[in-house]
Amino acid sequence: MRVLAKWTVEDYHRMIEAGILSDRRVELLEGDIIAVSSESPLHSKSNSNIAKYLRRKLNGKAEIFEGHPVTLPDSEPEPDVAIVRIQKDEYGDRHPSGEDIFWLIEVSRSTLARDKNQKKRIYAVAGIKEYWVVDLDAKELIIWKQPKGKDYQTEFKINQGMISSLAFPDIELEVKEMLSN
Repeated sequence: MRVLAKWTVEDYHRMIEAGILSDRRVELLEGDIIAVSSESPLHSKSNSNIAKYLRRKLNGKAEIFEGHPVTLPDSEPEPDVAIVRIQKDEYGDRHPSGEDIFWLIEVSRSTLARDKNQKKRIYAVAGIKEYWVVDLDAKELIIWKQPKGKDYQTEFKINQGMISSLAFPDIELEVKEMLSN
């Protein structure tokens, strides 16, 4: 039986610091270093539109990171959009971790299966209270809330109307703005 080595977040950081991964677009998922696929123009535009919209709506309440790492127990994914606590250090010496994250968003087309399975599991295990996937093909927003173990207790899909996050229930977001591309 062949057993592959799993990498820790610390191992991954040492590889980055040593320049071993400098020419590669990768992320650490459950101890595996995974190549990140290139973004299509539609993905890039959608991601940018969502981040701009959230910056306007959450101005001064949260930091909006686009495609930057978050550090979780055995993973360091790079979600398309991370809505995180504002910190005085502005994350200069570390990436946001589970307790810093309000919710995460993945914009998905070619990575839909991974986003709905592996990344959902990683985020649930890390205790991320809310996880959204923008399904570009179905033109819908898939929302998971209330992590428990390796999954979320609540899932729903929406393609119109208004929605609020658990972190900011008083701020309504237009679903069409989240899906606009």
